[in-house]
Amino acid sequence: MDDPKTLDLLTDLVSRLLSPTNPSPVDHSRALSFATRLLSSRLSPSLSQDEHAMAESIKRDLAVSGRTTEALSFSDLHSKLAARSSLPGGVQNRWALLYLLKSLSGRRSYTSGGLPSIPLESPNPNHNSASQNSTRKKNLGLGSGVLLISKDPENVRQNSLREYSVLVMDDNEVEESSLVRDVLYACQGIDGRYVMYRSVNGTDGYDLPESLTLPRSTRTMVRKLCEIGWLYKKVKGFINESMSKIPSEEVGTVSQAFCSALNDELTDYYKLLAVLESHSMNPIPTPGSDLGLQANYLSLRRLDVWLAEPTVRMRLMAVLVDGCRGLKGGAMAGAIHRHAKHGDPLVQDFMGRLLKRVCSPLFEMVRSWVLEGELEDIFSEFFVVGQPVKAESLWQEGYRIEPAMLPSFISPTLARRIFRTGKSINFLRVCCDDSGWAAAAADAAAHVGTSTSRWGLGYGQIDAIEALVVEAAKRIDCHLMDVIHERYRFKDHCLAIKRYLLLGQGDFVQYLMDTVGPELSEPANTISAFQLAGLLEASIRASNAQYDDRDILDRLKVKMMDHSDGDRGWDVFSLEYDARMPLDTVFTASVMKRYLKIFNYLWKLKRVEHALTTVWKTLKPNVIVKSIFAKEPILRKCQVIWNEMNHFVTNFQDYIMFEVLEVSWAHFSDEMEASRDLDDLLSAHERYLESIVEKSLLGERSSTLRASLFGLFEVILRFRSHADRWFERIYELQSRGQAESRQKSKKRGQLLEGAKKAMTQMAGELFRKMGEDLDQIAKDYSNSLDTFIKQLPLQQHVDLKFLFFRLDFTEYYSCHK
Repeated sequence: MDDPKTLDLLTDLVSRLLSPTNPSPVDHSRALSFATRLLSSRLSPSLSQDEHAMAESIKRDLAVSGRTTEALSFSDLHSKLAARSSLPGGVQNRWALLYLLKSLSGRRSYTSGGLPSIPLESPNPNHNSASQNSTRKKNLGLGSGVLLISKDPENVRQNSLREYSVLVMDDNEVEESSLVRDVLYACQGIDGRYVMYRSVNGTDGYDLPESLTLPRSTRTMVRKLCEIGWLYKKVKGFINESMSKIPSEEVGTVSQAFCSALNDELTDYYKLLAVLESHSMNPIPTPGSDLGLQANYLSLRRLDVWLAEPTVRMRLMAVLVDGCRGLKGGAMAGAIHRHAKHGDPLVQDFMGRLLKRVCSPLFEMVRSWVLEGELEDIFSEFFVVGQPVKAESLWQEGYRIEPAMLPSFISPTLARRIFRTGKSINFLRVCCDDSGWAAAAADAAAHVGTSTSRWGLGYGQIDAIEALVVEAAKRIDCHLMDVIHERYRFKDHCLAIKRYLLLGQGDFVQYLMDTVGPELSEPANTISAFQLAGLLEASIRASNAQYDDRDILDRLKVKMMDHSDGDRGWDVFSLEYDARMPLDTVFTASVMKRYLKIFNYLWKLKRVEHALTTVWKTLKPNVIVKSIFAKEPILRKCQVIWNEMNHFVTNFQDYIMFEVLEVSWAHFSDEMEASRDLDDLLSAHERYLESIVEKSLLGERSSTLRASLFGLFEVILRFRSHADRWFERIYELQSRGQAESRQKSKKRGQLLEGAKKAMTQMAGELFRKMGEDLDQIAKDYSNSLDTFIKQLPLQQHVDLKFLFFRLDFTEYYSCHK
């Protein structure tokens, strides 16, 4: 020891230790020499520097001495020390520190102040022990503050411990080693000689017979230790029951992964039991002996320390087994995930290992679905469920989300994105015959930096999975919309439906009315659909529709609806548009049925307009003005009624064509351009149809108003029918009068006077009958119109309230209520 500072410190320490004894300079020199030799020694203990073994040795010593709580506290403190050693300033040579603590705890001599005594005399073999003890007592004495504990020369302590051992054996009918052996059997689910599995009054578990004579503490300890056996029996029973059902659909890949993970945990448990079994072979020392300090024996208290941590894990596995019974797939993964939020690091580590194994098949299904569109779910474990449907129903009905199989660690928003991404891939592959989605999926994975290989995703990577799903959905949906708009010209077909089914192509509709009108006036059962198809083609060639794409025109066809007796061609005629795959995903059968309903409604409105136009052609200035009937007031009244009807029909048709169809189409066009995926496009089209239905009085809330409107239409058509019959009779009378006036006869004056009188009587009868019919029509029309206008302000849709303003902008109807 060459360092002067260290030597000064050592001298000061020795002086402080010897100060209560007033030592002589010789004693002080001898003590300093002893301390110097001790600190300068290069000897080291003949032990391997195994930190874990040293910690376990200290833990066993504490457990043997009955300080179980302190043993657990020591284990916790040692874990914290090891965790902090990696930090700056942490203890590096932890084994030496543990060895020092163990050495200090094993010494038999302590000073009352906590410092060991220093020998002041060199050992002399010629002195007997009595003289040495006498000298040491004389030098240190009881009043010196130093207390020496020596061996009991009369073995009083050993004798007392031996007597206590005899008393304990008298209270124990069974040796502790036998109980330890039975407890180890119970830990493996096996009945022992004394510890057996019993079920009494609805409770089951391993217990000792009541007939055995044992202390209450021992019986309580055995019950506590056997809890892990009861838990093991439950866990092992669940594993065996599940594995026996393979390959049943009740046990899917997630259940198999769960059982495999439990088996791996039980394998570590078996290894521990093997170690404990080897320790149980060593004899348990009796109280008072020193064998317990060296031998690796196994007592009930030691077994309690060994099984403390495995019991926690086994208890957790039993809880998971109870929670997962009867579940599979995503439901099972979600049930296990609910136990992962725990503050205990031991539980967190265990649940992390378990969930990584359990969720591996589930995340592989997510990867295959999002990147490949493959539904690898033979046991119905995935939250996306497929069902066989026709190609046109693939998007709407081919797949659905099963809420019961959605694990709690996947949010509903993420689940919907996963669902739509895989569905888009299948739609592109099956309905669009497209393979460009593969490049889009690969680009998405490369952009996110996620592996596309199998089993590349796992539990704990939710953020990576969400990033992959979002990127894949964006790219695949973008590719799908490009295919729909560019390759299949979705907007062109929507525009064609608007022009032909919603009667937006004015010249085509007019030609069609003029061409098929005479044919449709015949009974429905006498009309040929082939003939109408020819008339449709003629109307197309006669209008600007001929310049449309031939593919669009070929899709337009005549459809004759079911008819009954008395129906005319007007009642059963309609047009249909053939929306082929993949457009039939949007224009489904139910959607086309709604388009048919709108067409029939608009066709009826066009028919009324056409009927009024036909009446106007009859009422316009013609040969009647030059005849004797030109000044008849009934004809003026007929023109007034026609003007009223035409005012209503014109304004109502303008409302339908411009404020309903055109405005709805403008909104739909904007939403169509903004749609990012097929669901957005379907929603936009649904809103477009719903807007037309509601504003056109075709909704359920407008049924009363629609009935009033159809009543008005019936009155107008009845007016047209009467007008045709009236003016046909007038034309007949006028032609007869002109023919008779040209006849030459000798009795010309008498004949003319008689013919004129007869024609005047016939005309008077005609006009009288015509007036009666016209009055009735005017009355019916006025009543129907009043009913219709009164109901308009009560409608909820704001556009229908503006329709009232359009019809009554002069407040004529309001003033005549």
